[in-house]
Amino acid sequence: MSRLVYDTAHGRMCPRCRKPQAKCRCAEDFARQRPAGDGVVRVRRELRNGKPVTVVHGLPLAAAELQELAGRLKAACGSGGTAKDGVLTLQGDHRERVVEFLQAAGHTVKLAGG
Repeated sequence: MSRLVYDTAHGRMCPRCRKPQAKCRCAEDFARQRPAGDGVVRVRRELRNGKPVTVVHGLPLAAAELQELAGRLKAACGSGGTAKDGVLTLQGDHRERVVEFLQAAGHTVKLAGG
């Protein structure tokens, strides 16, 4: 089964709704959806390039809400970090502080890994 991905009259077409990319709203709808999970936020420490980072998985937040929470967590921990693809990463080992912060915000939090 073939799908229309390009039309000479309209240009690139969305494979989901089959509207022109300029009129498609699928990406906005997808960004507003909350990711499915088991409801438990997992916080773990990883080593990247020999340096510790704190990684937070399973936050039931949309992309914009995740970015806002990342900013508050970075300020609370006094470190840098990023939030992308549903994963929040903070520079340094801040597991205990992150767990306290997220529990105060009403999330069920679990330390993951060793």
